[in-house]
Amino acid sequence: MTARFVADVGGTNIRIAQIEGSSSLSHIKKYLCNDFATIEEAIKHYFSHYPDVSFSYGCIAIACPVSGDWVKMTNHSWEFSIEKLTAALGLDWLGVINDFTSVAHSLPVLGDEQKIQIGTGTVKEKANIAVFGPGTGLGVDHLTFTDKGWKALDGEGGHVDFAPQDENEFAIWHFLKKKLGHVSAEEVLSGRGILHIYQGLADHRQLPATLTQPAQITQKAVDQECELCLATLQQFCKIMGSFAGNLALNLGTAGGVYIGGGIAARFVDFIQNSDFRARFEDKGRFSHYVATIPTFIITEPDHGLIGAAAYLEQNHKD
Repeated sequence: MTARFVADVGGTNIRIAQIEGSSSLSHIKKYLCNDFATIEEAIKHYFSHYPDVSFSYGCIAIACPVSGDWVKMTNHSWEFSIEKLTAALGLDWLGVINDFTSVAHSLPVLGDEQKIQIGTGTVKEKANIAVFGPGTGLGVDHLTFTDKGWKALDGEGGHVDFAPQDENEFAIWHFLKKKLGHVSAEEVLSGRGILHIYQGLADHRQLPATLTQPAQITQKAVDQECELCLATLQQFCKIMGSFAGNLALNLGTAGGVYIGGGIAARFVDFIQNSDFRARFEDKGRFSHYVATIPTFIITEPDHGLIGAAAYLEQNHKD
């Protein structure tokens, strides 16, 4: 039998699945990227589990810019030629897109059970949408509706300047400016961003920064076991809110602003009770403008694969 596949490739994991029917996913498997020297090796390993299946078409969503034949990951060592990978895998067609292009394409097909709304606002049908996701890095994308369907407006929005809004954030900015030279949004809205906020606040308060893992900081904050960790996660949510509000203003995203990635879905209740939405709406004379725009956390773990399948369905027909 012939089949189509999709892959979602981040800095840490690669998730691969088959598409059944128009866009239903099956046979989902997750591997560590570091277990394979190349992406070709990882995908062939997946194929080897299904010797009776002939894969003919595929779509790879990957965490890096995709602007030509050569693809080089930002936060991992994998790099490859799309043309050569297509041939090596024996495919008739292979689409390779930025991972947040994929996430963006998932948004119009997510059901209510696959997302949680934070605060107020109502989705306007077929209006512009924004999505960002703190994870290994910070992915950002926008989605707009055209006469040919949904079109992702790709970019590298995670690398815009970090814009501090309060005393704590100015202290964090100064700390990171000395350490890094340039402070992008990704340096505070990512896994290492949580650690950077923690270290910056510790430096500002002249406290020891004894923890070294973002997951430790997050867990101690949620469990309220550490005041510095709690302050760190609260500041992280504030910064997320300001960043989300900026995305809403950039393209008038009346279709909503979504948070994906691998971090925010782990502490939804904390975000619900944080200043995230207040900071989202704190836009001075345009507070009334963003107040009507809804914000969501994507809780569907396979949204990257769902988006890759939606992109494949829209852009390639058997």
